[in-house]
Amino acid sequence: MPTFRYPCPGCRTTNSLHDVDCDFEGVPWPTIEKAYTDLIAVLTTEPDGLDEPALRDAVHGEWGGLHKAALGALEREQRVVRDGDALRLLTAAEFKELVSEPTREPMRTVYLRGSVPGCHDNAVFAMVAWYEMVGLSWPETKENVVEWLRDSGAWDRGGFEESSPEELVEKKRHVYDEGYGWKEKGQAAKRVIERHG
Repeated sequence: MPTFRYPCPGCRTTNSLHDVDCDFEGVPWPTIEKAYTDLIAVLTTEPDGLDEPALRDAVHGEWGGLHKAALGALEREQRVVRDGDALRLLTAAEFKELVSEPTREPMRTVYLRGSVPGCHDNAVFAMVAWYEMVGLSWPETKENVVEWLRDSGAWDRGGFEESSPEELVEKKRHVYDEGYGWKEKGQAAKRVIERHG
């Protein structure tokens, strides 16, 4: 089941060590977690969602910049969606289905077009990092990346040293375990994919 680690809405850290230029530098970690849980506690009781003014009124304590930023992060991470004016928390099943296919660039291009020789390392790295970032477990990540390698035609294009997609993805387990970012590798892979035609 996908998990959410309550990243700082300013710098995405998951502990009290914020980036130097983070808007929330110095905010204690429990305060950041509380902003998220204030929102989630209200949204879980409203399966049809609430408009933003009703959500602001319903959260515990005073609504502030941290709550607004946490809501923005939940929307960016696609944990909360807007159905008209209503903000709605996705169920775990809805979220898992939604994130199985990346919709943001550069990952959308990498996902849809598949890896090509010259960017395999970056593309597989980025896909593993993407699924880790959205909160899939390692088995779910591995299954999704193996499926992507096959369905996108990347594995059939060749250029891999490994004997199977499963072996290739297993060699990228460290990317998942260390929580490396996907953006830089995804952008590098996208550039090669687009040049490839």
